[in-house]
Amino acid sequence: MSAEAPTSPLSELRAAVRAAAAALSSSAGEGSFRLTLERPKKAGFGDYSTNAALLLAPALGQSPRAVAERLGEDLTSRLDGLVDSVEVAGPGFLNFFLSDAWLARATSFVLLAGDDWGAGGAEPAERILVEFVSANPTGPMHVGHARNAAYGDALSRLLALRGHSVEREFYVNDFGTQARKLGESIQARARGQQAPEGGYQGEYVAELAAEIPRAAEMDLDQLTGEGIERMVARTRASLEKFGVAFDRWFFEHKLHSGTPSLVEHAFDVLEEQGRSYRSEGALWLRTSDFGDDKDRVLERSSGDHTYFASDIAYHQEKRERGFDRLIDVLGADHHGYVGRMHAAFQALGGESDRLELLIMQFVHLVSRGERSSMSKRSGHFVTLDELIEEIGVDAARWYLLARSHDTTIDLDIDLAREQSSDNPVYYVQYAHARISSMLDRLGEQRVTQAAQAEVPGDARLEPSERELVKKLLSFPDELAEAEVRRAPHRIAAYALELAQAFTAFYRDCKVIGVEPEEVETRRIQLCLGAQKTIARSLELLGVSAPRSM
Repeated sequence: MSAEAPTSPLSELRAAVRAAAAALSSSAGEGSFRLTLERPKKAGFGDYSTNAALLLAPALGQSPRAVAERLGEDLTSRLDGLVDSVEVAGPGFLNFFLSDAWLARATSFVLLAGDDWGAGGAEPAERILVEFVSANPTGPMHVGHARNAAYGDALSRLLALRGHSVEREFYVNDFGTQARKLGESIQARARGQQAPEGGYQGEYVAELAAEIPRAAEMDLDQLTGEGIERMVARTRASLEKFGVAFDRWFFEHKLHSGTPSLVEHAFDVLEEQGRSYRSEGALWLRTSDFGDDKDRVLERSSGDHTYFASDIAYHQEKRERGFDRLIDVLGADHHGYVGRMHAAFQALGGESDRLELLIMQFVHLVSRGERSSMSKRSGHFVTLDELIEEIGVDAARWYLLARSHDTTIDLDIDLAREQSSDNPVYYVQYAHARISSMLDRLGEQRVTQAAQAEVPGDARLEPSERELVKKLLSFPDELAEAEVRRAPHRIAAYALELAQAFTAFYRDCKVIGVEPEEVETRRIQLCLGAQKTIARSLELLGVSAPRSM
């Protein structure tokens, strides 16, 4: 997919504003300032507003309102017939009142764009590795992992639609103390004993003990490997049920195998960069050279490697695969990790802004007003599979994505089950199903004819039609903003607003059988555009767009 977004009606409108601004002053041409073209927050202030005059005024030596007057005259001429009027507001904002004809023709663009609607536009297009979930394979996937999975998957979908080349990766922590504790816990359960101190208590441990032949007598390393393999298979199955698939599963033990190992190779790189040193028998990394509060140990005096050594080796391995950008989606307990990892990345020779460490916040399940607690060690937690069984994939993904990743979520199980307008995912899906039902009643031949028809230049739109068109046209901008902010929750918010705009249109405007036929044609096009955009929004979230409910 090309990263270049097709020219949209709004991008053409922006281009006209830039051209008019450049015409006013050669010293304030395109690129010399960042003008905005936005929907005013208050009704009655036009369809769109620009701050161009405020930015041009200093270069022109005139008041912003005077510049806005001149800019308005130029734009009225350039957009002959497309703008009903312009007005200067406040300190020098210029508000546009677009014609019905412009908005009606803009709807046709949504249909003509086909599968490219909203696609492309990344600047620049990059090869990106998104690593997410990466939960220890010592317990089942729970709802905390589910939020991480939904977010990483939705972000990957968004980046790919914008034109980036995206690969998804799961890092399996199958090396070290915690992995061995799982093996010890399985063996203890197989022998009818209590789990060792710091071991795992969940029922899944008993299941593994029963599933693995000769678990009671098996060599502990072999048993640990068998237990990890089975837990990874369970994790993969749970994630696939949740609509999440990975291009690669990277196992931590591979960092420590081979001669030299990937960890030893990373140590060599750091030594060549002059970033490591030995003190008191231990190997240290000079992370304080890059803003960390202290240097960090990579290899203890005993010769054992720290977890940080594995992380550094893994990121060096990622760098050597040639990605332009690395995105790690991390759990809420990783705040202290961010500074030292950025320091280590720079010590390896990487650019700090090429590594993004995104911290997820906690998710709490709420049922009948009470929170459910989770603890992987004790086994008291709600698994991803149980969450799916309770509320389904669509509701689970929606509610886990509807808030910014850096805020805590209280997921209301009771609301998520509701089939009513109070449940936002149901509301959005129902809007899509309602459009599909309407188009089915019209018949394929009439819908195809309407989709291909040219909208008359004298179209007159109802207020709710205008609002729906403007909401549709904002889709590419919403995607761009969501990409920059790494914010899939903006897509959920947009989908709900679009469904609300369609519901108001459906309430106010007859579609099937309205006279004259040109009006029915225009409104069919609007329904098609809304259907397509709702479906694409839901697809980005990993939520289905049903044709009937």
